Amino acid sequence: MSGAQAFSTLAADGYRLHGHVWRHGPGPRRPLVIINPATSVHSRYYSRFAAWLHQAGFDVLSYDYRGIGGSRPAQLRGFHAGWIEWGRLDFEAMLVHAREHFPGQPLQVVAHSVGGFLVGLAASNVQVERVFSVGAQFAYWRDYQPARRLGLLLKWHLAMPALTALCGYFPGRRLGWLEDTPRGVVQDWTSRHPRFEDGFRHGPRALPAGERQQLVARFAGLRGPTLALSLSDDEFGTIPAIERLLGYFRNSDCQHLHLTPGRFGLVQIGHFAFFRQEFAETLWPIARDWLHDGTVAPDLADGLLARPG
Repeated sequence: MSGAQAFSTLAADGYRLHGHVWRHGPGPRRPLVIINPATSVHSRYYSRFAAWLHQAGFDVLSYDYRGIGGSRPAQLRGFHAGWIEWGRLDFEAMLVHAREHFPGQPLQVVAHSVGGFLVGLAASNVQVERVFSVGAQFAYWRDYQPARRLGLLLKWHLAMPALTALCGYFPGRRLGWLEDTPRGVVQDWTSRHPRFEDGFRHGPRALPAGERQQLVARFAGLRGPTLALSLSDDEFGTIPAIERLLGYFRNSDCQHLHLTPGRFGLVQIGHFAFFRQEFAETLWPIARDWLHDGTVAPDLADGLLARPG
C-alpha cells in the first residue's frame, strides 16, 4: 500500500481494529474520506482507489471490520461478530478515531455494498458530511436480479450457511469467494426479511423491541447528502435494493444514480469492479466530484432516478 501508514484503534468494547491512512501534511482544511468495505472484502481491495483519492486532495482511511483481514482474530470458530457490531462498534470507532486524529476536518464516507448500510448504525453518523455509495444494500433476496436470483440463493443462502454450520465460520478464502467470515455476519446476510431489524425478532440473536427501534432511529442521524450509485448489471445492488436501504435515511438528501456499463463502453462492471484501477478515468471521477462539491457530471445527470413517494 504505497504511501499508506498502518494504524490501529480500539472499538468501544475493547476490540482492536486495523487499517491504513493516506494523509497529507499540514495544510488547508481538507475532507477525510473513510472507506467502508463490502461484506467480507479485505480493505486492501480499495487501496488503489484510496491512493487515487489521496492524490486528488483528500485524506483517506480504510480499515477492516472485526473478523476480516487485518482485524481478524487468531480463531474465527466461536468468534461473535455481525453487521450490527460492524456498524455501531467498528464504523463508530473510525468516526471516533477521526475526531481525535483529524480534528476539524470534514468527514465523508465511501461505502461499498453493506458498508452503506453500516453508516446508519453508528451513533456518530451525524458528523458525516457526505456519503458516496456503490451497490449499497442489505441483501434482501427478493431484490436480487430476477435472472440471477436462483443461483444467488443457492450460493449465498444455501451453500454459505451450510458451510458455516459445518466449520463454525464461512471458509470463503479457501473457496476463492470472499474472506473468511464470522458466523454472525452469515446469519445477517441470509436473513429473509425485507426490513433488516425484523431479523432480530426471534432466535438466539433476538433483540428487545426498543433496541430494534433504536437501531432504525440511528439512520436518521445522517443529515449529510448521499449519492447512491447502482449499476444495471449488479445482481445484488438492484434499483429496489438501493431504494430499500435509502428509505431508512430519512434525513439525508439521497440521490440515486443508475448507470449502465455500455455508457462507458464496457461490457460489464457488476457489484465489485467499480474499485478496480482500470476504472480510474471512467468511474472514479463520479466519486471524486461528489465528495469534492456534491455534484454529478452534467453528462451523467440523466441517470439520476426520481425517488419513490
